[in-house]
Amino acid sequence: MDKFKEIRPIALGLAIKNNKLLVSEGFDKVKNETFYRCLGGGIEFLEKGEDALKREFLEEINIDIIVKDFLGISENIFTYQGRKAHELILFYSIEISDENYQEEYKVIDDHGETIAKWINIDEFKNKNKILYPEEVFKYI
Repeated sequence: MDKFKEIRPIALGLAIKNNKLLVSEGFDKVKNETFYRCLGGGIEFLEKGEDALKREFLEEINIDIIVKDFLGISENIFTYQGRKAHELILFYSIEISDENYQEEYKVIDDHGETIAKWINIDEFKNKNKILYPEEVFKYI
């Protein structure tokens, strides 16, 4: 699926501990902007959203998660690296066990290698750091 030509269904997991949200760091070269996003990814054909979320966490940071509650769905039309994209996002609350907890994780995905880390939610609410998509604020 070409995410710049089709509507892409994705699942994102909201992991919150001690008022901190687990997010991956991204950078848009065209906007010259560092931003953050909850972890997750594309839902494959005949795959449920929560199963996609478990698979993505296992693939990207090599941990098992507990999917708790479905929080909601959102439509997101945005520009990344100068290209328009369109997603339908299923948001879930998730839990990461103490044995899988780390301050930072190495994220390996289609775009290469980045990091995921726990950032205080107030950093996003106070606009000190950018969190995408905006709709995530309904659930944190």
